[in-house]
Amino acid sequence: MALSDLRRTIDAMVNHVYLGRSGLKISDIVYGNWLTHGSQVDQDTASACVRAALDAGITTFDTADVYANGKAEKVLGKALRGERRESLEILTKVYFPTGRAGHNDSGLSRKHIMESIDASLKRLRTDYVDVYQAHRFDVETPIEETMQAFADVVRQGKALYIGVSEWTAEQLRFAHDHAKELGFQVISNQPQYSMLYRVIEGEVVPTSSELGISQIVFSPVAQGALTGKYLPGQQPPEGSRATDAKGGANMIKRWMDDDVLARVQELRPVARELDLTMAQLAVGWVLQNANVAAAIIGASRPEQVAENVKASGLTIPEDAMARIDEALGDAVTTDAAMTWQNAPHGRPS
Repeated sequence: MALSDLRRTIDAMVNHVYLGRSGLKISDIVYGNWLTHGSQVDQDTASACVRAALDAGITTFDTADVYANGKAEKVLGKALRGERRESLEILTKVYFPTGRAGHNDSGLSRKHIMESIDASLKRLRTDYVDVYQAHRFDVETPIEETMQAFADVVRQGKALYIGVSEWTAEQLRFAHDHAKELGFQVISNQPQYSMLYRVIEGEVVPTSSELGISQIVFSPVAQGALTGKYLPGQQPPEGSRATDAKGGANMIKRWMDDDVLARVQELRPVARELDLTMAQLAVGWVLQNANVAAAIIGASRPEQVAENVKASGLTIPEDAMARIDEALGDAVTTDAAMTWQNAPHGRPS
């Protein structure tokens, strides 16, 4: 065993859990590069963040072909170069257009899936991905065609498992049933989930639990709003996501409401009593949901990774969970219909 591998084994801080009803284990903290690699941070910084993730015991890395129009996959592939491939779980996605965005360059048609998996593998510098995810549901392609294409991707060894992202409970059932007929499994769903955004709890989580599908959730700190660094009535800190004109500011703006930010500040005593940072509390909170296998964290600095991995394996007491609910009150979004409402109702172009 190399010295670096030994150090990672000793220092590993994350748990590894089964994904869905499968034999695949992933780290319960997943490193994701949405909004960072290929846009917010340069290659050297990205590589340093990836090394910090590896040093903390994170083995699972999530990206998508659409992130930074393919650049995020390239950056991740380069950052992981030289690592033992069998020790990693690499996840990517297909649906949104990349490159020239022609008439067949989006959605979940057989043509787009087959062309996209090859392009992703090339950018990631790997022969296969561990989980290939449908980034959204495609209302313009028959589900039979989509699932047959995924079955073939698995049989060709280009992906080991199939997942989806932001699918409704009904769509998950469609996917599960068709996959079963074709001899493979859909093992994961990747939705947005946080203390402030809980729309999956009403329908998606119960259906997923029944079908053997786990959640790998993104934005567990609500794009940074739950870190507590944004204060009501004050300008966002310079260099924060809320000041990022490349996309970050647009993503977080829904939470930049003074009432919401004031309620978030009421979580500080809870975090302090548990000896946690606000970010650790937020990540630990999503992992309390039994159907959530993992939380995706992003980072623009290596020290952010080291902080957030400490949420792995946390148990937040019931009284603290109740205080969180009381503090946030009606600032929490719970409408199950929003999964469908926020989904694309036609292919993007």
